[in-house]
Amino acid sequence: MKVAVLALQGAFIEHIHKLESLGVECLELRKKEDLDQQFNGLVLPGGESTVQGKLLKELDMFDILKEKIEHGLPVLATCAGLILLAKEIENQAENYFNSIDMVVKRNAYGRQLGSFRTIEEMKHIGQVPMTFIRAPYIDQVGDDVEVLATVDQKIIAVKSKNQLALAFHPELDDDLRIHQYFIDMIEKRNVHK
Repeated sequence: MKVAVLALQGAFIEHIHKLESLGVECLELRKKEDLDQQFNGLVLPGGESTVQGKLLKELDMFDILKEKIEHGLPVLATCAGLILLAKEIENQAENYFNSIDMVVKRNAYGRQLGSFRTIEEMKHIGQVPMTFIRAPYIDQVGDDVEVLATVDQKIIAVKSKNQLALAFHPELDDDLRIHQYFIDMIEKRNVHK
């Protein structure tokens, strides 16, 4: 199994360390040619969604990735990655991959609560540590989107088809269960292909 990690900007190396510790080979996506390789899953890391979206388009990677996501490539998206998948971004005309039917509020927790840590229940996994850094949250979801976790009545984790989108950073905690859950999603898809 090989998982591609978008490595243009943001917290991608921590995802690579987590996946490699679980025995997964990783591929850093830095240029269009990297997309010629075969991979079974994709990680869209935290960082700046506007910068990542702009770089994906400038480097001519956007349309190829969008097509792969639309054809069912499993995706783990954290923080900025979640914003890239959203159908609608509050107070922003442009969206990106538009692959999860959800409305996202960027930097939703404001500057004074810019970063915080909690332990909350995540469906299918249990109590997990959650680290939020100037995080978005999900304002509303469509019928085909499963809500996996909420914090203070705000949706912060969802699953839609083969996409797992989180407002927090599981790569910054020692817990490996979310990355393992993502690997399990990839394996299930490979079985049903």
